[in-house]
Amino acid sequence: MRIISGVMAFANGRFSPSDIAIDDGKIVSISPAKAPLVDNPLYAMPGFTDVHVHLREPGFSYKETIATGTRAAARGGYTRVCAMPNLQPAPDSPEHLHIQRDIIVRDAVIEVLPYGTITVGEAGEALSDMEALAPDVVAFSDDGHGVQSPDMMKAAMVKARSLGRLIAAHCEDNSLLHGGCIHDGEYAKAHDLPGICSESEWGQIARDIELARETGCGYHVCHISTKESVEIIRRAKAEGVNISCETAPHYLLLTDMDLQDEGRFKMNPPVRSAEDKAALIEGLQDGTIDMIATDHAPHAAEEKAKGLRGSAMGIVGLETAFPLLYTYLVKKGVIPLERLVSLMSDAPARRFGLDSGLRVGADANLALWDLSAEYAIDPNDFLSQGRATPFAGWKVFGRCVETLYRGNTVWRRA
Repeated sequence: MRIISGVMAFANGRFSPSDIAIDDGKIVSISPAKAPLVDNPLYAMPGFTDVHVHLREPGFSYKETIATGTRAAARGGYTRVCAMPNLQPAPDSPEHLHIQRDIIVRDAVIEVLPYGTITVGEAGEALSDMEALAPDVVAFSDDGHGVQSPDMMKAAMVKARSLGRLIAAHCEDNSLLHGGCIHDGEYAKAHDLPGICSESEWGQIARDIELARETGCGYHVCHISTKESVEIIRRAKAEGVNISCETAPHYLLLTDMDLQDEGRFKMNPPVRSAEDKAALIEGLQDGTIDMIATDHAPHAAEEKAKGLRGSAMGIVGLETAFPLLYTYLVKKGVIPLERLVSLMSDAPARRFGLDSGLRVGADANLALWDLSAEYAIDPNDFLSQGRATPFAGWKVFGRCVETLYRGNTVWRRA
């Protein structure tokens, strides 16, 4: 048995001085701390759940592997990630999914739950073998690609509802992209760069909401970035549509005027205007936005070395998400710490039908954090194979010192 004593533990929605006893991978007791807490005690938080992570394997192991990606996740305090399906082969059939699951069993240090694709090869032309995939996937997504056909999306929603699975949608209308590389805003105009309009995101969300209303399917919107998306989703929730959504740290902390002509600032959807950022923060505060995910999307260095116009879309985030959000949202009074922890742990788990939280009888999936630790983000220190982050050099507070998965230490700071 292991006793973690004298920590501020997040249980029942609040932090309190506690001793946590762990035996055989389970939490067997959470009791009031027997001794007074030291100055700057460690904070025991439930392991985070990230429902939007690209682990790149099989097919693209030069970008990331399940081994490196899950170690990076553990370092960031995550004990569960949901792996997006834009892989080779894509998990559009049990045979293809089996390839991915074998690597997960062999190499993952935390829980990895794969998505199944909505369509075969994410090509948007025929539904995947959703019925056969359903028992082994967390949800269905064609992430990286918007489903262009409303008829195809409706058919997917009907099938997903019958199987008790969510549709997690990357919303992007290809007809509105016009080769854009960043938000169609002030920076794009000032630097003569092709822009990505906000409607390419919110237009497809509006379409899908009507389909979700019609079919009754549980619908989750990935990585929202625009003020219109927030308002459309807010109205849909008020009208009783079974909808949830996520945003990512970069949309809450950056605007297009923070861009530099470097690949580490290029992601899809792009960071947008100050008005969009403000709307996202408001959506976080009023509950319109249900959770925070990283959209961790590693690439090889050469793929990110071609500036904003030529670089691949995607940045990494598993190792920086909590410190950034704690420093720039919690410490600045935007949201309380308890709300941030819920957005990164209980809320995503609850929406996707998964277990979470620090409680007696639960798996001992937790992370210990030193919230007083201050440092600068250094991509060269990452465990992920990806190094592209717009937050390089940012000063943050909060360092994960140990992560336990089912009672076993999967990350410990030396």
